[in-house]
Amino acid sequence: MEQLYSDVSFRISELITKTYSTSFSKAVGYLSTEKKKAIQSIYGFVRVADEIVDTFHNHDKKLLLDKFESDYYEALEKNISLNPVLHSFQQVVKKYNIPDDLVRAFLKSMKSDLGEIRYNNRDQINKYVFGSAEVVGLMCLMVFVDGNKKLYEELRNPAMKLGAAFQKVNFLRDLKNDTELLDRNYFPEIGAGGFDDTVKKQIEKDIENDFAESRQGIIKLPDDARLPVMIAYFYFKKLLDRISRVPAERILETRIRVPDSIKLLLLVKAYFVHKFNLMRN
Repeated sequence: MEQLYSDVSFRISELITKTYSTSFSKAVGYLSTEKKKAIQSIYGFVRVADEIVDTFHNHDKKLLLDKFESDYYEALEKNISLNPVLHSFQQVVKKYNIPDDLVRAFLKSMKSDLGEIRYNNRDQINKYVFGSAEVVGLMCLMVFVDGNKKLYEELRNPAMKLGAAFQKVNFLRDLKNDTELLDRNYFPEIGAGGFDDTVKKQIEKDIENDFAESRQGIIKLPDDARLPVMIAYFYFKKLLDRISRVPAERILETRIRVPDSIKLLLLVKAYFVHKFNLMRN
């Protein structure tokens, strides 16, 4: 019966993934069953923590996040949790030997979101992005390489760069919400002069550099992981492209998105690029 509870726990993480991100869920769907479950459990863990700091405004966020953290470590110690998300995640951590320093770095960045966020220099935001996004890429990489330490070290930096690119695209897309509702600024480039087209182009160039550094890592991923990561790569690249085509003031007025029809075309593109090794060119 305990296996039944574990199965249900993994299905809850799958439901969270599908509900919060249809694009990510579709990409993950091309993984093998075991790796798909693992990635969905990682997503479930980081999504719940992110929801605590971003949306639970009528509750004591610090209390909830501290409990989430303590419950996780109790689950890790006792091999079980009554929180299904933590129950499935602790199994993934053990199965794929995900280092604890990655989990701690992630939770540290989440805690920093509890206060007023104003990053004024590159060093500060790099530390935040490392904990909030790059370590998540490394957790996923641990699943993808499945014990191949040499490959993990080879792909470590590209995985971090890809995680950073995804996070920064989200920051740029959500600039209106972060600024108006959460009183956050994740871009040191936005100084006294505010957010204008010049600043926007600087941010976009930084993100493009991250994407460029991640590209060779995607090529070297194991076959069963390359296509899902490529799908996500093309989606976020397209989102950045759409953002780059609109003026800065519009970013502060609306949330740019990629239409479902375009997402379908990107999926087909990723399939053919993967199948014929076109990304090597």
